[in-house]
Order: sequence, then structure tokens, then C-alpha cells
Amino acid sequence: MSDLESGLPPRKTLAQPRTVRRIDKTSRRALLASWLGWTFDGFETYALVLAGSAAVAGLGTSAQLERLPAYVGALVAATLAGWALGGIVAGFAADYLGRRRTLIISILWYALFTGLTALAPNYWWLLALRFITGMGLGAEWGSATTLIGELWPDRSRGRAAAVLQSGFGVGAVLAAVAWFLLQPVGGQAWRYLFLVGTLPALVVLYVRRAVRDPEIWTTIRDRRRQVKATVANGGQVSEQDRELLRSPFASVFSQPHLRRRAVRLLVVTVVSVIGLYGVSAWIPQYTAQVAGPAWSATAGLVFNAASVPGYLVLGYLADRWGRKPTMVLYYVGSAVILPVFFFAVKTPETALIAAGVAGFFILGQFAWMPIYMPELFPTTGRATAISAVFNSARIAGSAVTLFTGVLISLLGGISTAATTVGLASYVIALGVIWFVGPETKGQPLPR
Repeated sequence: MSDLESGLPPRKTLAQPRTVRRIDKTSRRALLASWLGWTFDGFETYALVLAGSAAVAGLGTSAQLERLPAYVGALVAATLAGWALGGIVAGFAADYLGRRRTLIISILWYALFTGLTALAPNYWWLLALRFITGMGLGAEWGSATTLIGELWPDRSRGRAAAVLQSGFGVGAVLAAVAWFLLQPVGGQAWRYLFLVGTLPALVVLYVRRAVRDPEIWTTIRDRRRQVKATVANGGQVSEQDRELLRSPFASVFSQPHLRRRAVRLLVVTVVSVIGLYGVSAWIPQYTAQVAGPAWSATAGLVFNAASVPGYLVLGYLADRWGRKPTMVLYYVGSAVILPVFFFAVKTPETALIAAGVAGFFILGQFAWMPIYMPELFPTTGRATAISAVFNSARIAGSAVTLFTGVLISLLGGISTAATTVGLASYVIALGVIWFVGPETKGQPLPR
């Protein structure tokens, strides 16, 4: 049984650098660069939620406007599909090309195509550009998460990853502010909102100058090159070295215990995606029902803003208590707040308070993914594995989101459907968490 499987701290299997033990300038710069990139991911994702209807209204034909929600939903679905594809491919690239180079490519990619989205001449161009932009959005997470995981010390890796994840919530709030300021522009405001999304290109200048690949990865890269040269010249290499010649995907998923681990992680991640897209997406609409339409946008803003302290507190607790106890707390909190919000809320004030609590737990729980996932896979396939899990969950989650919409019609209301789907999902997660893998608090990354 390997140390990854047994839950013991991993042994060094190759000549490796010592685990990072201090927060140096390189670590801080990498976190800042990755945080900025992920902040614009959050901005771009929420910008579509805010401006999608206005974009379709400005570009759509009369037939498309008659089915406005369906065409807006298609934009969201196209973005998620592109996100999943781009994220999986980029994870593979990050293990081969490097974390830094893949991060640069992903930021440039979504900055370019976000700018082109603002110039879309009709709906079908807009749909295609959303898919392509989504590929860049998905590509950024895996490379940034792996970069931070490999550069920060074991004792504070959780807090650093939580800061990274908090950028998504900050970006969503900035998108809401930008959309509010652009409203006076009129029917073309959505184009200006997407033009703001070109600013991440400036982050690349900082990444190129200030960020380097982690030594734990460059050592593997250099060793792989040596093994390739030896084999090309007819030399003999050990079975351990021969593993370096396999693709990152094969090096991880050919091992039964890592394959099982990935499946269990996928189950828990899908639950979080369902909670976000299939349950909490109805929070603004339900708020409008109980408190009036004027409160809908405010509830959505409070929900997203509350995610920032949710991310940061999870990171702190993960380093203090451990990864799995903290995950349990957040899934329990999510399960408790759903029936409270959808059945007990009757006034605008309580709706906003409950939306904030929901954002803290339902969005905040996403911070465990950049913390815990990199700690469960070896360096040769780390980015590939976590990107495959994180992005595949969006595909599965989108299907359940569609099911939730059907369930609302069948059950006659948002409250019953959202609570049923949410509680069932969170109970499943709570049953799986303890079997995902070993507790990794304070342990070095697997080599």
C-alpha cells in the first residue's frame, strides 16, 4: 500500500527539494497573481448572469426574444461547457508545460475572447464566443491552484488557497458594481461590461516577471527529460523512472486507489455545484416572491459578498482543525440554511440575512477544493487530476440544474424543489467526505 493510499505522510521517491517551510517573496507574488486572475474569472462569470438578458435583448431576433430565458440559459450552458473542456485540457497542459506558462495562456485566452464577446454582431456569435471564453475561464483554476499548493508552506497552505478562492467572490461583487455604474449607458451597457473583462491581460505582465514554477514540479520536469534522453539513446531506466514517461492522466488514473479517490472527490464536488447552480440560483427569485422584486438583486449581491468571508474562514479552520472536519461543518451549515431560507423567511430583512448565511456556507465551501485536492495526488499528475475532478463536476451539476427546474414545475414551487434537491445532495456529501482520502493538515504534498 502506498503512502498516498494509507494516509501516512508521503515518502520521497525521487531526489526532491525539501518542503517549503517559509512564506517567501515568490510565494506571495504567485498568490497575488493567481488571485487577480481568479478575481477576473469571478467578474466574468457573474457579468454573464447580470448582463445575459440585456445582451440577448440587444442581439436577438423577435423569435429569440419570445423565448428569452431559454436563450440566456444557453449562454450559461455554453460557458459551463467551455469551462469544463478548457479546464480538463489545461490541467494536462499544466503538468507538461508548467504551472506558470499555462496560467499565462489561460489569462490571455479569456481576456481576448471576453473582449471579442463585447463585439458580437448577433446571438450565435455571442454563443460561440461564450463557449470559447469559458475554456479560458476553466483553464485558470487548475494551474493557479496547483501553483499555490506547491509554493506555500504545509502549515499555511489552506489559508493561501482560501485567499485564492476568495478572488471569485470579490470578482462577482466588482461585476455587480460595474454593472450598476454602466446602467446609464443604456442598451449597449452589456458590451462595456464585457470590455472591462479584457483587463486581466495586464496581469500577464506581472505573472511573466514575478512568478516562477515551483521547484517540486521543475525537479520532476528535469528528471523526465533525463529519462527521455536515456531511453532515446538505448539506455536502461528503472521502473520508477519509467513512470515519468507516462501521460499525467495515466500516471494518476491507472492507480486504483487514486482513481477511487478521484471518483469520491467528484461526488462531493458535484454536490457543491448543485448547491450553487441548482439550488442557490433560485435565492434572488424567491426573495422577489417574499419581499418584492426590488430586493432580488440585493439578495444576489449579499449572497456573493458573503462568500468572501466564507472562503477565508474555511481556510483558517482547515489549517487549524483539519480539512475534513471543516468540510463537514460547511456542508452541515449549507443543509441547515436551505429550509430556513426557503420556508422561514418572510420579510426583506430576514431574506438578506439568510442570503448572507447561505452565501457564507454554500459558496464558501468551494474553498476546500483548492486546499484539499492538490494534497491527494502526486506531482506528475496533480494538475491533471484536480482539473478533471473540478471541471467534470460542472457537467454533472448542469444536468441536475436542469432537473431542478423541472422539479419546481412538478412540485409547484421553488421552496420544496430547492430544499429537496439541496438536502439530498448535502446528505450524500456528508456520507462521502470521511472516505475521500487521508486527512492532510500540515502534511507535505505527495511527490
